[in-house]
Amino acid sequence: MPFSAFAFAFARAGAAAALALASCAASAAPAQPATVRIDYLHSGNALSEHYAMERVVIEPLPWPGDMSRSVDDTDRGINKVEVVDAKTGQLLYSRGFSTIFGEWRSTDEAGKANRGFSESVRFPKPDKPVRVRILKRDERNQFSIAWSVDVDTDALDVVRKQEPAPAKPTPLRVSGPSPQKVDLLILGDGYTKADLPKFEQTARRLADYLFTVSPFKERAGDFNVWGLAVPTQESGVSRPSTNVHHASALGTRYDIFGSERYVLTTDNRALRDIAQHAPYEFIEILVNNDTYGGGGIYGQFSTAAANSDWANYLFVHEFGHHFAGLADEYYTSPVAYATGGERSEPWEPNVTALRDPANVKWKKFVKTGTALPTAWPKAEYEEHSRAYQKVRAELRKANRPESEMSKLFKDDLAWTNALFSKAPHKHEVGAFEGANYEATGYYRSQQQCLMFDRSESFCAVCADAISATIDLYSRPAK
Repeated sequence: MPFSAFAFAFARAGAAAALALASCAASAAPAQPATVRIDYLHSGNALSEHYAMERVVIEPLPWPGDMSRSVDDTDRGINKVEVVDAKTGQLLYSRGFSTIFGEWRSTDEAGKANRGFSESVRFPKPDKPVRVRILKRDERNQFSIAWSVDVDTDALDVVRKQEPAPAKPTPLRVSGPSPQKVDLLILGDGYTKADLPKFEQTARRLADYLFTVSPFKERAGDFNVWGLAVPTQESGVSRPSTNVHHASALGTRYDIFGSERYVLTTDNRALRDIAQHAPYEFIEILVNNDTYGGGGIYGQFSTAAANSDWANYLFVHEFGHHFAGLADEYYTSPVAYATGGERSEPWEPNVTALRDPANVKWKKFVKTGTALPTAWPKAEYEEHSRAYQKVRAELRKANRPESEMSKLFKDDLAWTNALFSKAPHKHEVGAFEGANYEATGYYRSQQQCLMFDRSESFCAVCADAISATIDLYSRPAK
């Protein structure tokens, strides 16, 4: 069916018909397998970690992914899931990911206490018993097995029937059948029943903005976007540092690990039980708040304060973490967890320890003759940042109106743009020291990037990493 005819048919159909169209491949293709989800507990502390099976679930919708791209070749994430034939060891499916536990275990709390976090992995239902392996990246950047479990997806204790969907997904953008597209699910949290039109409007606006930013702009036709929100009794999500507490189905909140701007949910099971009612490979949660904040975990989900003056930036920046495993390139803002003292080579594609300048990981973008490391006005930038961060902390401590914080961010970006406008190597790809939350020992590829400050464009290296992820999940229509 030509795309124009598909779009017309979709426009005449309801959400149920859109789900059917997007969840199935073209009529000539074999039917998609069911979606299997394993929920498990990941626990431990700074020195040790443990895994325990909770349950195996057959989700309500077919597998949304391309069966011809079942093996992940991007080499990203702290962890990787592998599904192998239990008898032959043949690799059937793999994906890299990171976890909230992985971040938590670098906090001060993890040095004094144990905690457990619910996690999930999803894969297309096999027709035979399999072994599911969770791998972990070591200090050599190599994966080794951390846990494995044998799974028969036809066993008697597999969950095959669940409660009806608590809310219906809304198709926001449908470009074609799910197996040929990247499926992005935008979830709302902190939206009352009366707020639902506001959620849909905001989700559409932010999705539209995402596709104005390269390389998403050029690849917009490779995406489907869905919206879904389970209504809450009160508007907004919890912000414990200001004694604001709200109940919600997802449990999203500010102040994760003590960072006032870090927004996540630690209720993974609730998240997956809601998300399973829409086709998805990636999730962004919009919180119905205006306080600046967000978060992103590679292969898990991202979050953004939907009503912030900086919602556009937050939506795209945090999605960059979740979607492509991009590291933060800034280093003057305080963070809730530590990166460690030794400057080992990061797995993230956009930062480096530059141990071998002649073979820097983004070598293909570096022009001959470019010095590595590459000079930039680092001292001047850091002097300004120290003063800026002091004001920022004072505004939060005094719980000043969000408009004052927003103005501070705007002024800071204007100052940074002015500094870089006259800096050498303004648009060049090189190795600029200061990245990954560290002032020394880590380098980013360009002076400015959406992952470095609140500017509006990704650097060439980040754009390339995003494109590689799109390629993993989408397939051009024939």
